[in-house]
Amino acid sequence: MKQKKEKWYHKLRDKYRLVIFHDETFEEKLSFRLSRMNVFVLVTSVSVFLIFITSYIIAFTSLREYIPGYTDVNLNRRIYQLQRTTDSIETVFRQKELYFENIRRIVEDEDWSDDSLRIVDESKSRAGSSYDTIRLRYSQEENQLRAEFENAEKYTIQTDPTLIPEARRRATSVSSFFVPVRGTVTNKYNPLQRHYGVDIVARSNEAIKATLEGTVIFADWTVEKGHVIGIQHAGSYVSVYKHNSVLLKREGDFVRAGEPIAIIGESGELSTGPHLHFELWYNAAPVNPEDYISF
Repeated sequence: MKQKKEKWYHKLRDKYRLVIFHDETFEEKLSFRLSRMNVFVLVTSVSVFLIFITSYIIAFTSLREYIPGYTDVNLNRRIYQLQRTTDSIETVFRQKELYFENIRRIVEDEDWSDDSLRIVDESKSRAGSSYDTIRLRYSQEENQLRAEFENAEKYTIQTDPTLIPEARRRATSVSSFFVPVRGTVTNKYNPLQRHYGVDIVARSNEAIKATLEGTVIFADWTVEKGHVIGIQHAGSYVSVYKHNSVLLKREGDFVRAGEPIAIIGESGELSTGPHLHFELWYNAAPVNPEDYISF
């Protein structure tokens, strides 16, 4: 009678012995009692453990960056932050360049309106924004309320500082301007004739004083305006003093309000006699000094 052939899964439990002998003495060093099932379980467990460790390293450590096809998850964020920082630095440098260019034009009496408009247009085009395409829609109730408010305030003299126009409020709110020199105003502020300040005639060798405290940003000689000194004040104000005979301060000096900074004179080709040409600028735009100071 033929012996039945043993099925393969019954052989998984068959016992085997793995023995390690010394090569020369044949001394038994190690002995393992194994079965096919034990070997299969051991190999499967080691494989699962290695797969788990590899997945953990790829998912939670920075070593994945060295694997081809993987990149840093924070790389895009850092690139975005660097781009914003670069744009901010570029904007700051552009503002500084425009600031010093305006200071130079103030001192040299150059025409700056066209260039300023051009720079604004360039800024708009660079930013990709076109305000001309914006269309505001007002409801009927809003238009009615607007008309009632305008009619009610049309013939009312404003006394509340919060309702006074911005230019007049700046003039009335700043009361600490110091008179640069006592004298007679012979030529008033007239921007249409590119005369962005006032001419003051005073006694010979009279000291010119700083109208506000600040830092000297320009102190030099120009052919047309002679000895010129400009001071940067708080609140975006800049005061300019031209046609001096002597400058008492240098660039970078800090001066107090009322402190002598120059001596009145008639230096420069455009001077017609001893006087002070005084200009006051706010936010890189000329303003009438007589709105701020009583000479």
